[in-house]
Amino acid sequence: MPQPTLTVAGRGNLGRSLARAIHARLVPARAGFRMPRRGLLFLAVPDGAVSEMATRIARMKPPAELGVVHVSGALGLDALSALEGNPRGSFHPLQSFPMPRDPSAFRGIAVAVDATTPTLMRQLRALGRAIGAKPRHVGDGERVLYHAAAVYASNFVDVVVAEAVRLLGEIGWTERVATEALMPLVEGAVSNIRRRGVVGALTGPIRRGDAETVARHLEALGTLGISPSGGAPSELYRMLALVALRIALEAGLDPAAAERTRRALTRHVAATRRRGGA
Repeated sequence: MPQPTLTVAGRGNLGRSLARAIHARLVPARAGFRMPRRGLLFLAVPDGAVSEMATRIARMKPPAELGVVHVSGALGLDALSALEGNPRGSFHPLQSFPMPRDPSAFRGIAVAVDATTPTLMRQLRALGRAIGAKPRHVGDGERVLYHAAAVYASNFVDVVVAEAVRLLGEIGWTERVATEALMPLVEGAVSNIRRRGVVGALTGPIRRGDAETVARHLEALGTLGISPSGGAPSELYRMLALVALRIALEAGLDPAAAERTRRALTRHVAATRRRGGA
């Protein structure tokens, strides 16, 4: 299939990264915004501006053959409904862009694609493969859970590490020292997940059914004040531990050990409630 003319509208981190990848692997890509007469127009703008941008473009009477594509992970194709006369699509790289990144950021990643026409779907799949990514169809009905999963795998990892850094700060470590000390653990966990899957990669006291250690963790966390996020550190630990316990059972943890661990977690909740009501 001949490659269409590609225009990237937007100078944010993802917009610049996508333009670099297209330029390196395919054809020169124009950035900024000037109404193209053909090909594909990517709207690399904040989610809240996508519908407004689509309406603005619709007022310019774009040619019917121009495909318009947003790069949001959270929005469906209805965000482009103002452009009903044009092929509309979505192209969301499952990758983080805290800064503009080089084309290698797209290599081997998944990219969620959807389109209102078969031709545009083929073009988006071909573009994904051309920049080294693995295109997967994610329709409007799947979009919210898809994006929530991305938040867990990216944003919430940062949150959990931030809480670990804060706990080390309670014993006098600086943020820099704590982060440097924890990063090998984080990288090792990611490597284990890649090699063994999420079930096989689980380690630690929950996986071993070490109820005594879990109880000590909760007791120590219960002495700390409310975290900057507004939650109790022990409650966050308990919620994550209950999820880990389900994974541990799937990984082969003895049910009796799992039950002892579960009781340690629920005893902490009961004790906390009694103290709160006293």
